[in-house]
Amino acid sequence: MTKPTIGFIGLGLMGGNMVENLQKRGYQLTVLDLNKSAVSACIGRGANVATSAKELAATSDIIMLCLTTSAVVESLVYAGDGILAGIKPGAVLVDFGTSIPASTKKIGADLAAKGAGMIDAPLGRTPAHAKDGLLNIMAAGDLATFEKVQPVLQDQGENVFYLGALGAGHTTKLINNFMGMTTVCAMSQAFAVADLAGVDRQQLFDIMSTGPSNSPFMQFCKNYAVDGVSDLGFSIANANKDLGYFVKMLEELGTQSKIAEGSSANLQAAFDAGLGNGNVPEIFDYFLKLEK
Repeated sequence: MTKPTIGFIGLGLMGGNMVENLQKRGYQLTVLDLNKSAVSACIGRGANVATSAKELAATSDIIMLCLTTSAVVESLVYAGDGILAGIKPGAVLVDFGTSIPASTKKIGADLAAKGAGMIDAPLGRTPAHAKDGLLNIMAAGDLATFEKVQPVLQDQGENVFYLGALGAGHTTKLINNFMGMTTVCAMSQAFAVADLAGVDRQQLFDIMSTGPSNSPFMQFCKNYAVDGVSDLGFSIANANKDLGYFVKMLEELGTQSKIAEGSSANLQAAFDAGLGNGNVPEIFDYFLKLEK
């Protein structure tokens, strides 16, 4: 069977590696990004380049986004030269980023009015996994639409989960990141409190790691707080954005989480203190200097 043509917008570490993986598997891609060197790398492997999201959408069976925020996604969809203006009937938009579910559902409805489909498919794992097609993909949307793009998703992910109605993927990702980032904040502060109280951080880890609190997240936090190695690969800025989206989602659901609000406030404070580019366990430095 002929492979679908793919348009890909967002060539950061994750998106760029996803494109390289698809190109190795024989897909023809059209790309769009402000980073000229990232675009050139894709062109060197045979990709076409678009001058606008509208042009990219008009030439693609599947449009893939790997972008930073819901606001950026909406700007590319709704601009005069955006995706909605160019998308073909029967085409599918796949959003791999972490977005606000309500925004995703709105975009999906507007695409459906033009005869196009949408899948929200946020990602787990790292850019290295992306290059090898070994991501975890949390996909949601109309089942027939999912089945249309499923073969391509399986070329990008080792584990492709179908979660049901549009928005369920982004909802699941936000819940997952709430759990993970709240855990990292709590564990990082535990190491900071130990230091402030004169307790050896290595000994604290030795004790905590023998009990049920032990986890990969604890190891990441220990790697930074004890060994000075920052290796989680997820920034305070991104964690701050995702926790903010989680809190907003809860507001839309008519509920709240004081735990999420506390973690979000700490991440925002660390971001405001200039730590946004650091990996999340580096919030330890913020907690170490935090005063009443």
